[in-house]
This record gives sequence, structure tokens and C-alpha cells, in this order.
Amino acid sequence: MGLIQCKNVYKSFGEKVALDRVSVDIPKGKIFGLLGPNGAGKTTLIRIINRITIPNGGEVLFDGRPITQDDVEKIGYLPEERGLYRKMKVGEQAMYFAQLKGMSSREAASELKKWFVRFGIESWWNKKVEELSKGMAQKVQFITTVVHKPSLLILDEPFSGFDPVNAQVIREEILRLRDEGATIILSTHNMESVEELCDNIALINKSKVVITGGVDEIRRQYGNNNVELIYSGGSLASVPGVFKVLSDQDDAGRHTAILSLEGINEGNKALKEILSQDLTVNSFKELVPRMNDIFIKLVTEGA
Repeated sequence: MGLIQCKNVYKSFGEKVALDRVSVDIPKGKIFGLLGPNGAGKTTLIRIINRITIPNGGEVLFDGRPITQDDVEKIGYLPEERGLYRKMKVGEQAMYFAQLKGMSSREAASELKKWFVRFGIESWWNKKVEELSKGMAQKVQFITTVVHKPSLLILDEPFSGFDPVNAQVIREEILRLRDEGATIILSTHNMESVEELCDNIALINKSKVVITGGVDEIRRQYGNNNVELIYSGGSLASVPGVFKVLSDQDDAGRHTAILSLEGINEGNKALKEILSQDLTVNSFKELVPRMNDIFIKLVTEGA
């Protein structure tokens, strides 16, 4: 059973249906990607989980029971639209947010100092937010989201505004938090981050769940039984027809071929036949589609 279970969640705003009987199961201790085009309903679902918005129908369970306002203290939420008070000092603001989440003044100061040291931003404590760049402010807001050690983290476009170096720092922190037991909902349009970080995903389009499951499982499901073969020492023409050669490029005797297998489990059979012809195999790997291609395919078909 997941930490968060959404069962047939329905939400409308007047005649506009934002979520149409959406059901997702978010496993404990995993990174769950919440994907979809703009306007699909992702933010509405996040706000319902946070109890910012109440659904018209369905229910949300937190650790097996209906979610309550007390559970919200166990959630860390980083919204896409960031919200720091520009005139406040960074340290004062971080302390304020930490105490809103139930931390004592002493505990908040201790934990915040650890995070500031980890991110190398100790000198920012007495700076005003308006003195920080967008990326610097993002770091502060990330800290205020995780400092109270929530069991559930909801991160909406967490890499927005970061350069590649700092984006990698945040990725490493997200993975560390997961490894320490946090459950993380990651809402992003960056499909490379989905492949790198997410264990499971749900894709919402036009207010409905289009697909949900493990990332690797979904990528294989949308594969087309193609493999890449890098070989030398002969020709594929002599190999029995357990596959179709889609392309075969020869670079000074080193071939790179794309093969279409007859069936989804024919890889071992094909490789055995290739090796029986005394070809030298350097690489033989399944080609699975990228999450970006699957996203575009499903959203385009839905349109």
C-alpha cells in the first residue's frame, strides 16, 4: 500500500472538469513522477493532496487512512510559483517557515545551519531575499521545504532557475532524501530528470490518468522489439531469419546494425544465431524509447 492513495478523485471548477476520477498509488520511499502537459490537472491534484483544495468526489488516503489537516505538517511542498518575502532576511524567513511546520526555535536553527553549511551558503543568513539571484533564492526555498524532515515531499519543477551544476546538487539531495526514507512526488516537464530520478510515474492528460506504472516497465511496454548490434567479422546475411535488419552501417569493418526482433523475448535466440555464424559481437542491447517520446506520443494521441 502506498503512502498516498488517490481514489477516483474528481474536481471541477464550474463547468470545467480539472480531474476526472483520477486514481494513483504513490509507493513509500520512492520518487513518483507526476507528468502531463500544461493544464492537464497536475497542480490541482497536488493542491488536493496538500488540502489546499477540496475535491468534489473521491478520496485521498495518507498511509492508509483519510488524509487530515494534521498530516499536512508531514508534507514538504515546493510549488512551481516560488514565494519568499523579498524584504525579509534569509535566516529569519527560513526560521519562520520551519516553525510553521512545527519545529521549535532551537531545532529549526540547528537543522537550518546544517543545510546552509551543506549548500555552502552560511554567508547568506543575514542577507535580504531581494539581494539573491533567482537560483540562490531557489536554494533557500528548497531548504525551507525539506528542513522539517517531511515523510512526503512534493516538488513542482524543482530544477527551474538552476544552472546545470546546482541542478545536479538538487538531484543528489533528492536521491539522498529518498534513500533516507522520504516519499517524493516530482512534477516536471523535464523527461531526462524523470528517467534519472523516478521509480514510478503517472501521466495525466485532459484531467484523466493516461498511464501509470514503473518507468522501466512503461518504456519497455512502448518499445518496438528493436535492438542495436555492433559487430565485425562477417555479414548478417548468413544469419537465419529470426530478425529483420532495419539498418547496417559499416565503418571500416565495424558494423552498427538496428534489428527488429520477431517477438518480445527473441533477443537471446537472435544473439545465439548471430554468434553461431562466427561474427564478433561487441555490443547487443535493447533499444527502448525515451520518456520524452512516450510523453509526446500519448499526449498527441489524446489530442
